[in-house]
Amino acid sequence: MMASLFSIFDPMSSFFFLPLNWVSTFLGAMFVPYMYWVSPSRWVMSWSKITKALHNEFSVILGTSNLGLTTLIISLFVLIMFNNTLGLLPYVFTSSSHLVMTLSLALPLWVSFMIYGWVNHTQNMFAHLVPQGTPGILMPFMVVIETISNLIRPGTLAVRLAANMIAGHLLLSLLGDMGPNMSFKIIWVLMVLQILLLLLETAVAVIQSYVFAILSTLYASEVN
Repeated sequence: MMASLFSIFDPMSSFFFLPLNWVSTFLGAMFVPYMYWVSPSRWVMSWSKITKALHNEFSVILGTSNLGLTTLIISLFVLIMFNNTLGLLPYVFTSSSHLVMTLSLALPLWVSFMIYGWVNHTQNMFAHLVPQGTPGILMPFMVVIETISNLIRPGTLAVRLAANMIAGHLLLSLLGDMGPNMSFKIIWVLMVLQILLLLLETAVAVIQSYVFAILSTLYASEVN
């Protein structure tokens, strides 16, 4: 019996006081294909097409001159996607459902963008504080609103990802706990609902990693 519904997210497995649950963050590296095979497999070719499509999409926003940043954001997308999808497997710790993980990804990105923008494009950063066409009387208020909106960006990135992962896992856990209390005649309905919800959560896992990556790309494009 769980002491709390949220206890399913507690990193409890440890070895000599070292939390082993966070090791699941790097399980996605096991699924990365070998890029130096003599004869590429279908998995390698499909993976190359996915990364190429993402690279083309992000390059439109960031420009072809920022290939390094584009590669970094694609790598971030892959890391989050593998963590989200592997967390749906039984007994696999979902590190992306914790703010410690999501905030540690969003905050360094945002700080890097801000430092780069204010150092290299100071006039452009000031221009973003007042949208074009704003009446003169509203300019002080718009500066305050845009400043607050800019400061909460890493928090919204982190909370959005963690909250969506927590919500799906909680719903799956709640439906799973109802099984022992249901009769055999209607338990098949619960099984169908669990399968459909699992498919939905798989889609959400991929979509949320894409949302995190595309928002990071949009934030980066504002400082260029």
